[in-house]
Amino acid sequence: MSKKYNVAVVGATGLVGQTFLKVLKERNFPVENLYLYASARSAGKVVNWGGKEYTVIELKDENIKEDIDVALFSAGGGISKEFAPKFRDKGAVVVDNSSAWRMDKDIPLVVPEANPEALKNHRGIIANPNCSTIQVMPILKVLQDKYGLKRVIYSTYQAVAGAGKKGLDDLENNLQGKPSTNFPHQIAFNALPHIDVFLENGYTKEEEKMINETRKILSLPNLKVTATCVRIPVKFGHGVSVNVELEKPFELEDVIKAFEEKEGVIVQNDGKNKVYPMPITAQDTDEVYVGRIRRDDTVDNGLNLWVVADNIRKGAATNTIQIAETLIKEGAL
Repeated sequence: MSKKYNVAVVGATGLVGQTFLKVLKERNFPVENLYLYASARSAGKVVNWGGKEYTVIELKDENIKEDIDVALFSAGGGISKEFAPKFRDKGAVVVDNSSAWRMDKDIPLVVPEANPEALKNHRGIIANPNCSTIQVMPILKVLQDKYGLKRVIYSTYQAVAGAGKKGLDDLENNLQGKPSTNFPHQIAFNALPHIDVFLENGYTKEEEKMINETRKILSLPNLKVTATCVRIPVKFGHGVSVNVELEKPFELEDVIKAFEEKEGVIVQNDGKNKVYPMPITAQDTDEVYVGRIRRDDTVDNGLNLWVVADNIRKGAATNTIQIAETLIKEGAL
């Protein structure tokens, strides 16, 4: 019988936490015991998982179990900063979905289809990248390995679920004529070039995350990357327009073939028959979809791509669980 593991979900009642539970079940993750943690407000709630009922535990020091093998965190950066080391010190490997640890030089930042080797030197805490970054990494990794990367330009079209339940509520309320309480403006019938806070340089924190995380994951600290991140009135599924300048010449047929051969990537690139990636078809799936693959003739070795994925699954919960699966596969859990 294969080994099973004691799993903790921290932030179990949130949007991503609930998706953790769904994906764990769908992927038959080898769970022995399951511990669900949340704030005092949610403590005591009963969650049904796998035919059993689990009571949500309040997240506080004395409630951290000693026998946890892996802890999946999605409870915000402040909680992760405080509690991830405490879970680690009690023997758990923490895979954290917040931004708290991503740019720490000693913490691996991992997309299994791009840089699984980074897991070898983990010290008990592993960071899950930003949702928009995650979905482009399998694509850029293919291009990096085959042609080399010179410059990357991102323009994102991000679903309201990226802001959690509050984002979804704002969209629903706007459609009923009510004002937003999470977004700074109405999101229904609108597009907001504003995700996270603005920085001194005019970029938003979300844009800076994509730039810095891309460099770290691909181990290209000097890669030229820029980003514009936009929130749109779609419930689930981020779209990213990616303009890439490659180091070497390419044939489009070879690029498409390489994408088709990449695990976790689905090519939808038949414009004549109206086949291209869309958030509505990516919703509730774990794959990354790429299409609108075409040359950019304004630069040497230029390429345009359109990349879509479910931001709550591949962009958060699924990638986190894939990291844990990779640790098991490598005998590191």
